[in-house]
Amino acid sequence: MVGEKTPGQSPDRLIVSVDSINSASALPTVHPMKEPAATTPRSPTLPAPPPLAPPPPARPPSGSSESAVRSALDQVRAVDPWLRAMVDVVADTALATARRRDELPTPAGRLWGLPIVVKGRHGLLSEQTRRLVAAGAVPIGTTSTPRGPGHQTWGHTARGPTRNPWRGDLSPGGSSAGSAAAVAAGIVELGTGSDGAGSVRIPAAWCGIYGYKPTTAPAGRTGYDDPAGLAVPGPLTRDPRLLSAWAAAVLGPLAPAPPCRSITWSAALGYADELLDPEVVAIARRAARRLATDAGLDWRPSNVTLLDPQVAWTVRRDPAATPAERSVAAATCAHNTDALAELFASADLLATPTTPGPAHGHAGPGEHLSVALTWGINLSGHPAVTIPAGSTRAGAPVGLQLVARRHTDAALLGLIEGCAEARPAPPPDLDTP
Repeated sequence: MVGEKTPGQSPDRLIVSVDSINSASALPTVHPMKEPAATTPRSPTLPAPPPLAPPPPARPPSGSSESAVRSALDQVRAVDPWLRAMVDVVADTALATARRRDELPTPAGRLWGLPIVVKGRHGLLSEQTRRLVAAGAVPIGTTSTPRGPGHQTWGHTARGPTRNPWRGDLSPGGSSAGSAAAVAAGIVELGTGSDGAGSVRIPAAWCGIYGYKPTTAPAGRTGYDDPAGLAVPGPLTRDPRLLSAWAAAVLGPLAPAPPCRSITWSAALGYADELLDPEVVAIARRAARRLATDAGLDWRPSNVTLLDPQVAWTVRRDPAATPAERSVAAATCAHNTDALAELFASADLLATPTTPGPAHGHAGPGEHLSVALTWGINLSGHPAVTIPAGSTRAGAPVGLQLVARRHTDAALLGLIEGCAEARPAPPPDLDTP
């Protein structure tokens, strides 16, 4: 999966230890984030999470951005030594920015003064972050991403792997791993990500929150330049109302679209049957049915049969692909484009499990393709969201993916915001061992 692309230099900022943040004292000496060895066992048995106070609202009733940022920094101090979602914390910059926000009249918009986290060590320099800051958001730090080759459905820091807030022995997903974990754990309400094969949707699903992959558009619109044409920026949040606020800030006005009236279901999309976990499928399908009932959507039958997009996605990313490989990839994309056009001629939404199985452990997914149901949507360019669907008996969150026609993002987000099934996702109770 693709990460946020930004210039190689780092901004001027104070990076402080997660264990040194104190909302009532002066800022400490500059040093990288470190976790005391005593709180970071390296054994396979993971410790219980630390006690966690209920997360603060996005902004307190007083409307003070500084108070909201201090609360977020307190959450980092309380939670992140165990969670390992944060890479750098920019406490002084965030507090100074928050004070400036509080000195100005508060303009309309849910992002003004809102603490956020951003994906990747250089995420503070990304165009996505620049646009969010222009809309009033206040970044408090950067979050973990994977390291090394292979499937990128986890996160890693110098202190060890990023943990899933719901179950510490599981991955939070990736590659927007730290953003998903930080949002789900209640550190902030909104995190940034990028999605080239499911890198927003998968961690959002596995952390029990919302994630949005916009319609693929030119870099000038999205602020993200992916030569392969697969990756776009995207938000991760516990509050579905923030999806539209993010879109307004990062994408600009969305094209008008008629409301969604109908939905269809496919668990395997015609090619992923062998990868499906029956419990995950059942949970996602029940959530789709509830959504249809809550939103008054007509449930339509579906016989969609797509071709497995794995080769086509890989070829799109490979400048050295042969003409024969490119021909096969083009044929796959043409078939799937036609099949999706036929599907969306009779239904407004396509529902699938976000992933074919539950979150894997920190050892990695093995041969299991967690991206099987998401990366084809990057090839087709359709907008998609993942919403919390429930949890397995073992306590692993499950996501429901909703895909809409290209350029109908406004209708998709409007449905999610207005439906009782898509309510703010509560953070996990990290008090429970």
